[in-house]
Amino acid sequence: REAASRVMEPNPGVASSPSNLQASSTAIGCRRFSRFRPCIDLHAGKVKQIVGSTLTDDPDRPPVENFVASRSAAEFGALYRDSQLQGGHIIMLGPGNEEAALAALAAYPSGLQVGGGINPQNAARYLDAGASHVIVTSYVFRDGHLDRERLAEMVQTVGPKRLVLDLSCRRRVPGGPFYVVTDRWQKFTDLEVNAQTLRDLAVHCDEFLIHAVDVEGMQSGVECELVVALGRWSPIRVTYAGGARSLDDLELVESLSNGRVDVTVGSALDIFGGKLSYAKVCEWDKRGVKVECRRKQWAVVAMLGVAAMAVAFSVVFRRRMS
Repeated sequence: REAASRVMEPNPGVASSPSNLQASSTAIGCRRFSRFRPCIDLHAGKVKQIVGSTLTDDPDRPPVENFVASRSAAEFGALYRDSQLQGGHIIMLGPGNEEAALAALAAYPSGLQVGGGINPQNAARYLDAGASHVIVTSYVFRDGHLDRERLAEMVQTVGPKRLVLDLSCRRRVPGGPFYVVTDRWQKFTDLEVNAQTLRDLAVHCDEFLIHAVDVEGMQSGVECELVVALGRWSPIRVTYAGGARSLDDLELVESLSNGRVDVTVGSALDIFGGKLSYAKVCEWDKRGVKVECRRKQWAVVAMLGVAAMAVAFSVVFRRRMS
């Protein structure tokens, strides 16, 4: 939490988010709770945790691997299903991952999103196989620019409610703005992640997924300035990924974003060879749900009380009239 007081504020010259900002979290009165979003990263058909900045197309330069799972993608899908986690994502890092992704979707129908090489020609295959959403980045960019015709084609194919735009980003220079990167995070685009960009794109999709590429897989802590900005700027649900390594980091994301940003944890989890307890992260995720359930229960009690008073008043009124 000390980092929250030290973090740099986003550029004050950029407009803040709209007044009708939607929560990317569970809302309890004026308080919002960030949620944990699980992940299944696939590389060469296996579930792995990779240092994102080391991905290349060069076969002689394999990525740095933090962890290679012995369990299949389907087993991780079943684990997330049994833990009742919602909104997790499968990312196919390169070719050879399609069958593993389909197996995970079959294990948890409607519980997982899928991305990596998604386009209008293959999107229906994954949605029909059980994906709640398809995640798209590279297809809607061409030569480093956002291709609005391709974006419109993607929206027409799947509909905005089934589409997640991956705006994973990194800085060109230290301390500079964040720019969207594509093609396994190797290529910079000219699209800056800022309030205007998020407002413009929000009408075309249901959620944003944003990896802070420079810290992805590093377990070095979250990119605080980006989290603050996303919490202020995004008018729709947004999931942040990159650097989270502890429950304190999850709390930090919630604090910095006022609960408006959900968070993914990968390499730090014990199910991926790390030290952070998956079970404790699931407990952290459920605390907001439990409070919400209690709030709804009290709301029902209050409504029943009002209804009972109305009935009693009606009876008394009728008696007096008669």
